[in-house]
Amino acid sequence: VQLQASGGGLVQTGGSLKLSCAVSGSIFSINAMTWYRQTPGNQREWVAAGTSGGATNYADSVKGRFTISSDNAKNTIYLQMNRLKPEDTAVYLCHAQIRQSVHGRKYDYWGQGTQVTVSS
Repeated sequence: VQLQASGGGLVQTGGSLKLSCAVSGSIFSINAMTWYRQTPGNQREWVAAGTSGGATNYADSVKGRFTISSDNAKNTIYLQMNRLKPEDTAVYLCHAQIRQSVHGRKYDYWGQGTQVTVSS
């Protein structure tokens, strides 16, 4: 199982980006998904989380601007980012808790990250 993040780039303040995290390999279900971000010299910061049941939760810094979602048919996790600010600049990493068989354990997987840069 591999996670491949994409969709990052350079955008002006107030702009939007949609990040994708494609899950490849044989899986049964994505039980939980999370986006984190990291800047040089700083700790990894939790951004948003979602469950297969549809529950979502967001860091206060992005609440109302970011939306986490998934497409089960495509095994892809998304992060829609609107009204971007310079302080949103970071490498964004996706994480998923995945079950590979109906009775199998859940395992944690990470994507490699995608750079988001917001210019002022």
